[in-house]
Amino acid sequence: MGILQKWLLGFDNNSKFTFFVGNSLSMPNSSPIGIFDSGIGGLTLAHAITELMPQEPIIYFGDTAHLPYGDKSATAIQAYSVKICNLLLEKNCKLILIACNSASAAAFDLVKAYVGTKAIVVNVIDPVIDFLGEHMQSSTLGLIGTKQTVNSGIYARKASALNQDIQIKSLATPLLAPMIEEGFFSKTISEQIIREYLVQPELSDIDGLILGCTHYPLIKKQIEEFYQGKVEVIDTSQIVAREIKRILTEQDLLNVGSPGTRQFFVSDYTDSFEKSTQLFFGEKIKLTQYPIWD
Repeated sequence: MGILQKWLLGFDNNSKFTFFVGNSLSMPNSSPIGIFDSGIGGLTLAHAITELMPQEPIIYFGDTAHLPYGDKSATAIQAYSVKICNLLLEKNCKLILIACNSASAAAFDLVKAYVGTKAIVVNVIDPVIDFLGEHMQSSTLGLIGTKQTVNSGIYARKASALNQDIQIKSLATPLLAPMIEEGFFSKTISEQIIREYLVQPELSDIDGLILGCTHYPLIKKQIEEFYQGKVEVIDTSQIVAREIKRILTEQDLLNVGSPGTRQFFVSDYTDSFEKSTQLFFGEKIKLTQYPIWD
């Protein structure tokens, strides 16, 4: 058990932190959905959620001061995640989406315990695993993601637990997220880097490819062009958005009012983040800088 887990679990029953015991929340349906990622990758999820549920208010936090999470230690990712959740809880979010595979693998259980019954906590891995169990039985699947996600082995373990004869062949692709953060996701240089990864033997003879990083839907078109329809490219953003709608509907927390507002926070201002956000939502976006400690 790490230092941060011991610190959290050391609180007694009189502390201000409560542990997760259920999904029922006593808050208005109009409360926002909180989303956080190390950078722009989670915007693919924010956009998918907005497209599916335009009435839901969104509060997005991009931890641009610490990106990418994929090369950080699990302890560091856990610390960043807890601090970000403080902000999202202050904003009375009814649901917090860990819109980052690295953070989902390293910090989900800790964040869920920390948040307790104050909000529903969702990661980006479990909805994908459920999708695989329903639609990809007896398949050999490739997985590309950060070093943190791939080295955790979490996709392979969870897929194996389904007992659906699903095999996961993983490849760490650490150059892709920084490339996308810098805006190089529709250029010749990105095509060359993508191809160099996809031709690796770890990804040979696969039926489908899981985009195991929320940045990667931004290069989905180039990946599909490489495979020319021979491999199904699994876009996790749509899968997770549908699962969030299911959860909110089940918990009677779906907002049915007027179109929701969107707020964007970053731990450090970057020009590429602002441009990418405006590209996603087709409007001028105001970024609010909210530093978290190192």
